[in-house]
Amino acid sequence: MAVAAFFPAMAAAHGNVALEDDICVRRVGGNLVHFNAYQPQYEAKAQYCTDIPQEGETFLVLDLVDPVLRTLPVGVRVVRGSDGSQEEQTVAYWPPVIHPDGVLRGEAHLSKGLYTFVIMPEGFSSSSYLLRVQQPDYGKISQKAIGPLMILLVVAMIGYELSKSRQWRSSEQGAGKF
Repeated sequence: MAVAAFFPAMAAAHGNVALEDDICVRRVGGNLVHFNAYQPQYEAKAQYCTDIPQEGETFLVLDLVDPVLRTLPVGVRVVRGSDGSQEEQTVAYWPPVIHPDGVLRGEAHLSKGLYTFVIMPEGFSSSSYLLRVQQPDYGKISQKAIGPLMILLVVAMIGYELSKSRQWRSSEQGAGKF
């Protein structure tokens, strides 16, 4: 438990998570979808959600979890930037079609930066994921730094208290000599 307390990022794996707690799940018109990105040229079995570690060819997969969405035309647009509204910056587009198997698959070449993965189901408002390609995640960096910083703080406090007690003893011994 001490390791988990000092290094919370070690316990933040993606696999075997309940659907309600999965960070890759979104609601589209009250219906659940699940997003994954893959870059097998770098890591054969790794799956990513919104933080994609490398630029390059990326396989994007959207699972339509709720059966209602499988009967509606659903399209996807991948737009460079974080607002998802500029058409001229579209890097991938899959027109709305019905997906009876519940899976939308596509590929896009993503360079370093921010992208918006926009899900467009017919009859519902769109939903989106912000994709961060080869970007530092300061939240994760700070989580990883908390444990070592806490240990360093405790060691510094112990060192300070020890140095105070040694100074007090040496000043007390020095006062007794006069």
